[in-house]
Amino acid sequence: MLFSLFTESQSQQVIELFKRVFSAAEGEAEGEVIASFVTQLVTTTQPEDLIGCIAEENDSLVGCLFFSRLWISSGQVAFILSPLAVATEAQRKGVGQGLIQYGLDQLKSLEVNLAFTYGDPSYYGKTGFQQISQDLVKAPCPLSQPIGWLAQSLDGSPIQALSGSTQCVEALNDPSLW
Repeated sequence: MLFSLFTESQSQQVIELFKRVFSAAEGEAEGEVIASFVTQLVTTTQPEDLIGCIAEENDSLVGCLFFSRLWISSGQVAFILSPLAVATEAQRKGVGQGLIQYGLDQLKSLEVNLAFTYGDPSYYGKTGFQQISQDLVKAPCPLSQPIGWLAQSLDGSPIQALSGSTQCVEALNDPSLW
């Protein structure tokens, strides 16, 4: 398994991966929604606000994730993981967990303080994410499943309660994605 950083030249291949994975798992309509989201994410987000990671096996793309900047009131540097896709045939082989760890290591090397995500606590908990309350850090949009609001400190300091709102990149600032 080879992990590397996403480059713009891989955009179409990555968009197709997300569309294929989400269509297979949740239906064609969801595949279209996620493909559109990823398209917006890679075309409208400033390069310094987006970190993409890919997984390849035998020269074939089998996974991808994106971390985009999350502005928080404390001024700490934060990113949010969304979305993540692993090719159906490569699932349950550790690709997703390896990809997340690779991405977190990239964030640490950039001295990012906090990482957030919104998803299954049992899945993301394997890589250090823990459930947090919106009383601690408010999500940028209303959460349909508050149990899925997760975070971790990347610099060893505890996550402090933050007053005020958070702001995500424009592509993620869509309440239907939350």
